[in-house]
Amino acid sequence: MPASFAQMPRVPQHPSRLRAWRFAAPLVIALTFPAPGRAKTPPPTAEIDAAQVAILRAEGADAEHYANEALLRARAALAQAQAALAARRKDDAVAQARLAAAEADYAQARSREIVLQDELARRRAEIVELRQKLDMAVAP
Repeated sequence: MPASFAQMPRVPQHPSRLRAWRFAAPLVIALTFPAPGRAKTPPPTAEIDAAQVAILRAEGADAEHYANEALLRARAALAQAQAALAARRKDDAVAQARLAAAEADYAQARSREIVLQDELARRRAEIVELRQKLDMAVAP
């Protein structure tokens, strides 16, 4: 009866082939699965969104009329942040977005201050006018 392949003894592999596989397997595994600490950081869209919201708040507070220079600086910084994000310079994008938000907040605060000062001046003028009317009424 002829011998089948199942009954043949196993032929040992050449030792140099086993040694090469021993070093190649960890290398293949290491290159296939990246290290968890090297995960990419997400783009700084939250900072850019916050800067856009701050600019909209400043525009809502009439900063275009009362604090136009600060609002222009905020818009320029936002444009630079968006350009840095497009160029994949995340650190620059974050810094410019934060600068844009700060400039927009300043423009909003300055606009609000000027509006309140105008309101205060009107009230003081109204008080002076009422005092003059009272003095005229008491004098005759």
